[in-house]
Amino acid sequence: MSKILIIYSSVHGQTRKITDFLQQELVALGDEVTCATIDNPPSLADFDKVVIGASIRHGKHNPAVYDFIANNLALLNSKANSFFSVSLVARKPAKNTPETNPYMQAFLSKTEWRPKLLEVFGGNLDYQGYNALDRNIIRFIMWITKGPTDANTKVEYTDWDKVTYYAEQLHRA
Repeated sequence: MSKILIIYSSVHGQTRKITDFLQQELVALGDEVTCATIDNPPSLADFDKVVIGASIRHGKHNPAVYDFIANNLALLNSKANSFFSVSLVARKPAKNTPETNPYMQAFLSKTEWRPKLLEVFGGNLDYQGYNALDRNIIRFIMWITKGPTDANTKVEYTDWDKVTYYAEQLHRA
């Protein structure tokens, strides 16, 4: 049994939903799991493993994620650790691995941290759940990338079997 901390940064709730799912899976495997937002995490010293999950908004991870990592790099490196990224780009088979996902590669280029386990998950597209600015920006991006642009679209691209497998990897790490 491990004491696992999952820290997340979520904009529209899908990263939080994935975090909650991971917590359920890991608890079922016998781990003790605490979830916290990037803005209010507990001390890393109290945990065996640390996982950070972050969503993409307008092509970027939350700057607070990079600040947190920079401020806790030594502690992160001293433990079993992982990072997962959630984005609509990961809905595409050619961009749904850490090696092929441009946001994961951008993340790795912007931080000294080299997580021991990396993963990417498709996000959730819910135009009606966005404010007008986000809805228009995301529709434009979807138009460019040949994704759905109908304003009534609501599609969850998260592969929950992949999330389950990731939980099993975290448990074994």
